[in-house]
Amino acid sequence: MLDLKGKTAVITGGAGGLGYATALALAREGMTVALWDLNGERAEAKAKALRDLGFTAKGWGLDVTDPSAVREGALAVERELGPVSLLDNNAGIHTPGDFLQTSDADIKRQMEVNINSYYWCAKAFVPGMIARNSGHVVMIASAAGLLGVPGMAVYSASKHAVVGFAESLRMELLRAGTTGVGMTIVCPSFIDTGMFPNTTPPLFTPWLKPETLAGKIVAAVKADRLYVREPGMVKLIPLVKALPRAVGDALCSLTGMDRSLKGPASSKP
Repeated sequence: MLDLKGKTAVITGGAGGLGYATALALAREGMTVALWDLNGERAEAKAKALRDLGFTAKGWGLDVTDPSAVREGALAVERELGPVSLLDNNAGIHTPGDFLQTSDADIKRQMEVNINSYYWCAKAFVPGMIARNSGHVVMIASAAGLLGVPGMAVYSASKHAVVGFAESLRMELLRAGTTGVGMTIVCPSFIDTGMFPNTTPPLFTPWLKPETLAGKIVAAVKADRLYVREPGMVKLIPLVKALPRAVGDALCSLTGMDRSLKGPASSKP
């Protein structure tokens, strides 16, 4: 089991529902946590809530889509809190609507936040982990990163990219002989954070509580597990994709997956 006590973690989108829940779970393991969020006041308020509970935490207002800001932020965190042993790439947004009704600006912004920021943060922190041959990267993807979902084509594309990036980066590290840097890819269905308020989850996929998922993420990190797929139905996606197309489409319709998103949703994680 990986010992997290006394080490430092950075959580992007750290002031949001899953980000803060994961920060709290990591703090309970004895980690110092840095919360990165576009809204600096919100990030520091959440960090203060952690400090009030007796944990060590600090919030930063930072645009993770800006590689220069990410590099500067990484230097600031390591200067103030020490070497970063865990990076949780958690920042994410969703713009509602079918692809052909999605504006160019919304397409660009979703890709910048949901995947490009993961590149910049990995480039900022993984070299230090390689030098120490110790660390762990958490990539928050989605069940929509394993299977296309109507009404979230761009979001799904970005989350498929997260899965491919994480798997490829892990293999590159192994090929280079870096065995001490772990990777965990998180593929949840809908999380009860307010990101998808006009959504009816498919059959057998109840709303996930961020605190419950955060606990599973931390357990996976400690056990160095590659995937967290929740709830149980998500684990069956590879099987569904192996079925004949007509059968898979029928199952998606039967469970209501193709009708999950019904209208405008919040763009906040």
